[in-house]
Amino acid sequence: MRRFPLRLVTAAAVTALAATLAAAPAAGAADRGGWEPWPSPSFDLPAGARCDFPVHLEPVVDRVERHVLAADPDGTVRRVAYRGALVMRLTNTLTGAHYDADAGGRSHVDYRPDGSQTWRAHGPILLGFGAGAGTLPRDLYTVDGDYTVDISATGYRTLTLKHGSAEPLCAKVA
Repeated sequence: MRRFPLRLVTAAAVTALAATLAAAPAAGAADRGGWEPWPSPSFDLPAGARCDFPVHLEPVVDRVERHVLAADPDGTVRRVAYRGALVMRLTNTLTGAHYDADAGGRSHVDYRPDGSQTWRAHGPILLGFGAGAGTLPRDLYTVDGDYTVDISATGYRTLTLKHGSAEPLCAKVA
């Protein structure tokens, strides 16, 4: 999730995250016990990607940090912990209606060489599902509780709730 700890997992966010995972830790991370700031990006999704209308997502509170737990000898990140407050504003760009979603859960994410990922998380995240691309219908969700998210190399998302809920958000800004 880039984030998250596990936060906003949409195709755009996952793609952006994958491109930045190999980056070296920020200076000063050792001063914070290995934790470094990990800002969440703003981004847009077209109509039909998650909601029936285009949406814009942007952080309004972002104190997310990451801690690299395992990396390959070449520096490729394989396991990361995420924590910190995150509130993402979901805006219907046609009407201006918006909703602020708490996405400040905690997670450990395993990144595999084939591009697949497993997120073990606790607390709220923002998670997107495309049509036919996961175990939930197309929408953006606030997922809360204790759960795992498996993202296959093809992008298929499997949410397994140990306990908790997945609340659809598109209707809140329709």
